[in-house]
Amino acid sequence: MAPPLVAVAHGSRDPRSAATISALVDVIRTRAPSLDVRTAFLDLSAPRLPDVLAALHGEGHRDVVVVPLLLGTAFHARVDLPAMVAEATARLPRLAVSVSGVLGPDPRLPELAHRRLLAAGASPDDPELGVILAGAGSSHAPANHAVAAVAGDWARDNRWAGAVAAFASAARPDVPAAVATLRAAGARRLAVASWFLAPGRLPDRIVNLARAADPGVLLADPLGADPTLADLVLDRFSEAAAVRTDARYA
Repeated sequence: MAPPLVAVAHGSRDPRSAATISALVDVIRTRAPSLDVRTAFLDLSAPRLPDVLAALHGEGHRDVVVVPLLLGTAFHARVDLPAMVAEATARLPRLAVSVSGVLGPDPRLPELAHRRLLAAGASPDDPELGVILAGAGSSHAPANHAVAAVAGDWARDNRWAGAVAAFASAARPDVPAAVATLRAAGARRLAVASWFLAPGRLPDRIVNLARAADPGVLLADPLGADPTLADLVLDRFSEAAAVRTDARYA
């Protein structure tokens, strides 16, 4: 029998965020109806990961796979999550917890973000359109570079005036700087693509800044509860579960 999958997101004070994560987990369950899938959060939303792990241990489970619903290897993936898992397993010595890789990089993520952008009304053949790929931002430079690389690919693959990354916090460029770059490249219209899983405070900050620059800006939805994203989560689960099995029988 496969171990439970614990899908862990960062968490937010914005209830829309937790609702979107719950909807994504519902899609995961639909894609894998025989799998025990639980929702957990690192902070700000309930249930928190330590409580979910304790509950699974109390139900008699001895193996669990945690899949981080994180797009890149920023602070939460590199520091917060490992520390939380280590603290929990120290209290639950009979529970073996495997942590999968984060969701990115994976080509399905930029493809989904691009589809969201086109659904918002952007055309790939609009030479007067400037596109901002908006992410949270991190003090970990490689996480920001990964978002910028996606924007660079889009700039080459679409007939836009340009496409650049912008960040809500902790990294540059911010939205005003990105807008200035796109205007200088000839953009007369703006669109914002989302490198967020769910709505929340940081996506709202991006939206407000973009609307200040262009009240008619096209705004793509976050990646959200999409079957493509659910399948990616299940792939990360399968990879981690296979590694766990191989290690057990090595």
